[in-house]
Amino acid sequence: MLAIVNSVVLVGLEGQSVRVEVDISNGLPLCDIVGLPDPSVREARERVRAAIKNSGFDFPLRRIIVNLAPGDIKKEGPIYDLPIALGILMAAEAIGSGPESAIYAVGELSLEGSLRPIPGVLPMALALQEIQPGAIFIVPAANANEAALATRLRVLAAESLAQVVAYWRGEGELQEIKAAAGDRPPPACRGVDLADIKGQMAAKRGLEIAAAGGHNILLIGSPGAGKTMLARSLPTILPPLTYEEALTVTKIYSAAGLLAPGQGLVTERPFRTPHHTASTASIIGGGRIPKPGEVSLATHGVLFLDEMAEYRRDVLEALRQPLEDRVVTVSRVAAAITYPADFLLVGSMNPCPCGYYGDQVKECLCTPHQVAQYRKRLSGPLLDRIDLHLEVPRLTYREVEAVIPAENSVTVRKRVQIARQRQLERLKGTGVTCNAAMTPQQVHRFCRLAPQARSILRDAFNKLGLSMRAHDRLLKVARTIADLAGEETITAAHLAEAIQYRSLDWGERA
Repeated sequence: MLAIVNSVVLVGLEGQSVRVEVDISNGLPLCDIVGLPDPSVREARERVRAAIKNSGFDFPLRRIIVNLAPGDIKKEGPIYDLPIALGILMAAEAIGSGPESAIYAVGELSLEGSLRPIPGVLPMALALQEIQPGAIFIVPAANANEAALATRLRVLAAESLAQVVAYWRGEGELQEIKAAAGDRPPPACRGVDLADIKGQMAAKRGLEIAAAGGHNILLIGSPGAGKTMLARSLPTILPPLTYEEALTVTKIYSAAGLLAPGQGLVTERPFRTPHHTASTASIIGGGRIPKPGEVSLATHGVLFLDEMAEYRRDVLEALRQPLEDRVVTVSRVAAAITYPADFLLVGSMNPCPCGYYGDQVKECLCTPHQVAQYRKRLSGPLLDRIDLHLEVPRLTYREVEAVIPAENSVTVRKRVQIARQRQLERLKGTGVTCNAAMTPQQVHRFCRLAPQARSILRDAFNKLGLSMRAHDRLLKVARTIADLAGEETITAAHLAEAIQYRSLDWGERA
């Protein structure tokens, strides 16, 4: 007898409908799975066999063929355990064909028959509500809150195979989980408050500009100057996530398997800090079973590369494309998968190998050649993509002991939100939400310069030898400074401040 159960396959961050077809016929006892399954799917045979028996049902000792259609898409992971078990019980006539409504099921079975959480339920649910609005989606109870974010589905939470079978037979009910669209708790804001950081007024100003315009930053300073604290304060002054941004972040974390059991919408901006020994695949994404990398996990948040010059050259160079395109494509023989990579990069580095070049207290032990070679670890094309080069000097004892009232993150965040709102109004209908993401055409259209500012830009372009990319990024930073000042035209003062944040360009030509 043939039985069919609907399920979903996850390819990158996109879902697609899958038919789990089970045929039971006479012959030697056999259970085979076809339809391009990977080894983890093939292992479902033994899990399903034990789960069915330990749930109080008989496993048919006949020839069982399970087909996962369509056969041209790779099926990975243990997500098909539940639909395979239901298909076998239906084909063996242990249960009926189920409710009349369109039902889709996913879930990993333990040997005792309980359902375990699986990664990727939210992107599956979001895709399913486009394929079959109003469908019933049976998921493990630990995944139900994230699945419920797909508001056009009926999400049913199940604890075990026995519960699902009782529902299938009409002998019991599964709890329906609902989440209202746009309904989310107040955003969390964890990190270092700016008021807790002594001094560093210039660096704090740079962070405010970066947060307001979504600009990438490089912090340069001696060990212990406060670079890491400054980086960790950035999330506290970024605007709250919008519902759409939070949904995207949750979708990525779901696919990566990083959501805690029972977790719903992620409301906090990501702050990712990979170690400097990280591989290209862990930063960009990929692996045997492609997973989102750090650049994707930092989407709509911050990617902090501490001691940036210590990262492998191939890892740093791999950042160039996602920094420019805000997406990353992982190519494999079977398919090319595109993940979001819309993050704000914060890098930190010492000015030289010993860390004390230019320090007023400790003497630098490096030769000029060593300093030059150290700085070359960050290539010109990569530096072009970093808008703000912020120097973080060592504090003097007087600055450490001084009791000077400092602005807290809440105050700065309000200014950042006002500047972001100006950008949203200006860029409405363009698909761009902040100055840093503007295209060259939009830079030309929206970055209007005062006559004196245009003269300064011409001189800076010639003296610094700026590339066209650096030229555009300079204008974007100046546009953000003008937005913070509440002005529509970029003045000479705005542009001069933006130029001072290209310190590495100045240093190379000093």
